[in-house]
Amino acid sequence: MKKILFLIPNLMHGGAEKVLVNLVNNLNERKYKISVCAVFDCGVNKSDLKTSIDYSGIFKKQFRGNIHFFKLWSRRGLYKKFIKGSYDIVISYLEGLTARAVSGCKDSCVKKICWIHIEQKDKKTVAQSFRSYRECVKAYNSFDKIVCVAETVKQDMQALIPLKTPCEVLYNTLETDDIKRLADAPIEFLLDNNKINVCVVGKLAVNKGCMRILKILKRLKDESIDKYAIYFLGIGQLQSAMEEYGKANGLIKDIHFLGYQTNPYKYVAKSDLLLCASLAEGFSTAATEALIVGTPVLTVKVSGMDEMLGSGEYGMIVDNDDEAIYNALKELSNKPEKLSAYKAKAKERGAYFSKENTINAVEDLLDNL
Repeated sequence: MKKILFLIPNLMHGGAEKVLVNLVNNLNERKYKISVCAVFDCGVNKSDLKTSIDYSGIFKKQFRGNIHFFKLWSRRGLYKKFIKGSYDIVISYLEGLTARAVSGCKDSCVKKICWIHIEQKDKKTVAQSFRSYRECVKAYNSFDKIVCVAETVKQDMQALIPLKTPCEVLYNTLETDDIKRLADAPIEFLLDNNKINVCVVGKLAVNKGCMRILKILKRLKDESIDKYAIYFLGIGQLQSAMEEYGKANGLIKDIHFLGYQTNPYKYVAKSDLLLCASLAEGFSTAATEALIVGTPVLTVKVSGMDEMLGSGEYGMIVDNDDEAIYNALKELSNKPEKLSAYKAKAKERGAYFSKENTINAVEDLLDNL
């Protein structure tokens, strides 16, 4: 039986954190002894780990300036601080801090894997958790395998770092059967039957494009296109600013903040459209879940969407700017038949992302490393 450790910064309400729990809960218990370690012992996803998973946390909570604090430690020092016990495979399930820590392992008997979840765009970003870009390159090339969640993430990583480490793409694991079952649950907040109900799932943060969604909604209303109701499923620092903008611009009846939902699927399944207006993504969990429950997706061009939506065959992909989102929403408001066509395509594409396919791919990696 292989002993495998997954190291992640925390298990808070993010996409990577959620899919890690999905992954470890479904790996074959007869083949692997799985441990999960969070640098910061916090997050709603922690409670969803199976009891058979050996979980541990290092620091009780996150602290300001931690990115600079950890740079005081060598990579080897971080590994010794974070990793207790012996393992056959140690996996950093995010880029950055945990990648730097795992790269400090000098035991040649331990295989090291790093999961990359987002496009990092430039050398400054890819190296921000490291002492220097040179150290960053050395660290990532010390891994036995690098896994990217989308082909565009892989291309981005290879463009930023001269990688000698083998690099491959494995899609995120989702609990497809559970998602479909939970999607049938009744909702507490009634949707507006007279409008196109649009859900936005994720943190209320700048990188999710939340404010520009409101500005586009205002522009549509100013042009007498009063056909949309927006439902935000998530929490974040931008909520108060978004509420103030909504009040100041006559949108208060059209925007709804439903908070963090342990079962967002029941809202997504009953919505007419999922909108992704993010500035950057890895391989959007929210969009994948929308396809699984048969909800059409309108997204800007970010990492993974061409793969997920078949270059626009299974959903609507537009340029990553306000004008493109505005034009797409305007078009869909005037062409209900197009929205219906995308709904049929969403159901077809959702079957592609089965839990079994993604788990088998990861187990093949672990067995053949």
